[in-house]
Amino acid sequence: MRLAAEGLRLLGAVALGAVTALIELAFLLLTLPSLGNPNVGAAARRLARLEARRLRLDFDALREGGPLPYLAARAPVGVLGGLVIALLVFGAHMGVLVLAAWARGEPFDGMRPSVPLVAYFGVGGVVLLFLELSGVVGVHALERRLALRMLGPDPTRALERRIAELAESRAGIVAAVDSERRRIERDLHDGLQQRLVALSMLIGRARRGRSELLEQAHQEAQQALAELREVAWRVYPSGLDSLGLEEALAGVAERSGVPVQVACDLRRRPPMAVETAAYFVVCEAVTNAAKHAGATLITVEVHEEDATVVVRVRDDGAGGAQATGGGLSGLARRVAALDGGFEVSSPAGGPTTVTAVLPCG
Repeated sequence: MRLAAEGLRLLGAVALGAVTALIELAFLLLTLPSLGNPNVGAAARRLARLEARRLRLDFDALREGGPLPYLAARAPVGVLGGLVIALLVFGAHMGVLVLAAWARGEPFDGMRPSVPLVAYFGVGGVVLLFLELSGVVGVHALERRLALRMLGPDPTRALERRIAELAESRAGIVAAVDSERRRIERDLHDGLQQRLVALSMLIGRARRGRSELLEQAHQEAQQALAELREVAWRVYPSGLDSLGLEEALAGVAERSGVPVQVACDLRRRPPMAVETAAYFVVCEAVTNAAKHAGATLITVEVHEEDATVVVRVRDDGAGGAQATGGGLSGLARRVAALDGGFEVSSPAGGPTTVTAVLPCG
């Protein structure tokens, strides 16, 4: 069903391209004496943008000086697509006429149905249909390649922009690592270290004959151990390697002070870098919702979509979360390092939705 829908979409795109090619050819012929006019250039850019939309190409900006040459170059390709569609329609029409005549028991063009003749027409029809459909796919691919080459960004500028993005991402990752180290230091100093000092003092007092303090020292030791495990999990969840993402997220839900519903639907295990990023996205979003949003329910959805893993965390809290905040901006940099997408939707009054799209390629 999906393949048939995609085939119909291609047929429609190529047929529409044949119509627009005739329109653009007429536009070029009419404006030939005034090609340098700015209004002509603006109209050519609008037509080129419509063609890019038809081909499902998203250009931030069209290449300077590209629309007019592109319209001239794609006109014969569009006409070729129209001829391919016309031959396909004509062949289908003739096939229907032959089958209808033979179904009524009448000869078609003096030919009566026989086993060899039916086999000949059947095999020939299948071969011609294959060639016509291949022509449709080929014309569409040629149109996309032509648009990418003549309208898309200049390869040198695209490479320079990509280098700048990578440099910014690298700097952001370094900053995020330093920030995470500072947070770990604070957790150890303000929490675990103070508790261990208190534990040491309790044991020292118990050694001087106050045995009733041993129970208190035992409780402090248990609490220190729990805090140490929590800090270790925030640094890196060891269970992620052995148990996988679903079990690690179940652990996040168990430790959360707010009810968390987890739905993890992955047909296969993603790469380790993707698993780690997905885990920290969920962990940070759940922590923010529990601490700052006043949420009463958090839902976590993880599923595959094409060649990506989509992570979506939604809470029913007060909203107002800022994507530029320390934790969320660190997550955005972590996701960007994998060429992924990160989005935070948090209107005042809620709900807050954090979405990360992580490519698995």
